[in-house]
Amino acid sequence: MAYDKFEILKSTAVPLPIENVDTDQIIPARFLKATKREGFGDNLFRDWRYNPDNTPKEQFVLNNPIYKGKILVGGKNFGSGSSREHAAWAVYDYGFRCVVSSFFADIFRGNCLNIGVLPVQVSAQFLDKIYKEIEADPNTEIEIDLPKQTITILATGAQESFEINSYKKDNMLNGYDDIDYLTKMKPEIEKFADSRPF
Repeated sequence: MAYDKFEILKSTAVPLPIENVDTDQIIPARFLKATKREGFGDNLFRDWRYNPDNTPKEQFVLNNPIYKGKILVGGKNFGSGSSREHAAWAVYDYGFRCVVSSFFADIFRGNCLNIGVLPVQVSAQFLDKIYKEIEADPNTEIEIDLPKQTITILATGAQESFEINSYKKDNMLNGYDDIDYLTKMKPEIEKFADSRPF
């Protein structure tokens, strides 16, 4: 499998209520030299997380120990800017398995789905509810149910549905990337090939 299967995720969340977070902020360009997916989490939001002398910026949310979990809650237009895959790699490598926002840049959304990070797009009103619940209690849990395509704030029961491409949904439920999907179909492909004249 390319990554862990995603079915139902129940987790606390890290709030990042900033709009128009672009891929250069998610992973600065100077860290794009590697071609493997490992190690990018160390530099997720690097310039927001660290001072020039590499000391942590205490005010940044990822450096605040009261916020933790596998869900990142971002502002509107998350993942805009250049199409770098490394931004999704950094989110995954850091440990997030879901990003929630009221709007995603299309390429970033696709890059996330290709590597096992579920982008959940909600209404602006529901996003605001999530932020308010986390502000009131950082231990607030959110449930992401991929089979049902629902997101629920467990403390209140507030729930909303989200959309996902059926092909990408099937891949995420099985932990497949595009190559895994084709490999799974190998017997059918071979059968079809054998039926064709040379």
